[in-house]
Amino acid sequence: MPTTAPSGPSWGSNSTRLGVAEVFGPDDVRAACAFVAERAALVRIDDAALENLAQSVRSEPVAEPDRLDVDFALTFNAVNFGSGWHPYMSKLRGKSGNVTLSTLLRKRFDADGAFTAAELARVTADDCARVFGQHLHPPVDELMGLFAQSWNDLGRFLLDRFDGSFSGLVESVGDSGVRLVALLQEMPMYRDVASYSGRAVPLLKRAQISASDIGGFADLNTLTLFADNLIPHVLRIEGVLVLDDDLAADIDAQRLLEPGGQAETELRAVAVHAVERMVAELDGAVAARQLDNLLWRRGQEPRFKATPRPRARTIYY
Repeated sequence: MPTTAPSGPSWGSNSTRLGVAEVFGPDDVRAACAFVAERAALVRIDDAALENLAQSVRSEPVAEPDRLDVDFALTFNAVNFGSGWHPYMSKLRGKSGNVTLSTLLRKRFDADGAFTAAELARVTADDCARVFGQHLHPPVDELMGLFAQSWNDLGRFLLDRFDGSFSGLVESVGDSGVRLVALLQEMPMYRDVASYSGRAVPLLKRAQISASDIGGFADLNTLTLFADNLIPHVLRIEGVLVLDDDLAADIDAQRLLEPGGQAETELRAVAVHAVERMVAELDGAVAARQLDNLLWRRGQEPRFKATPRPRARTIYY
């Protein structure tokens, strides 16, 4: 099985990965993911299973994603990644890595208040380990270092551009979550863009989910699926995504996928395209971000946790 697509390094600025600093929006994500889905060799959509899943959504309430305070949403989503490291983290009993991180950060906010931009700008890996209850042993030490780097970037961005104000950053985009997605891409660790068959494939998971979590923007329902590793897994278990045998074996054996490689890019991009097709199947009555919320919550159920999910060590989810 091919394990790498025509791809650059696993992360970094667009100038590193794609040769030019570009800014992308949800429509770019849709178009690029459709491009990948048309050409994917390792992941395909089962049309009947997709229609069945879409119809099942008609019969259940689709909740609006919860809104978060601006400072918490931006601070948490700056470190809302690391699923490839989660199996090695110390986690709260019965909680996933993601829920452990969000719960412990909320506990810190409740006890000591939000981090200021100046505090974020000087956070260290040791500080992150204390907040999230981790020990700095491999490979978790690498993740805590990346968390610190992302918080440092956010803190400096707020200080340099918005006088240290979280609300100032959000107010600068008016009523447009799409403009927020574009603005966040000025920080290199938000430039979630792969390269596939010579084309840029923006996925923008953390930038888009930041806008959704803050809420209140007029154009939120133009956002796409927040492509990570869990929703492709849910769609696989539901029969919507059918994987190449070798890729399926790699995932089931819990072998890490190459970030930005063919398998990882196809899994995320084809999942985005599948959800876009579900939105169309439902005549636009449900937005992609609402389906994201439904499928993510479904992924917390035991039947989805019973099977290994795809994992890659990446800063993008």
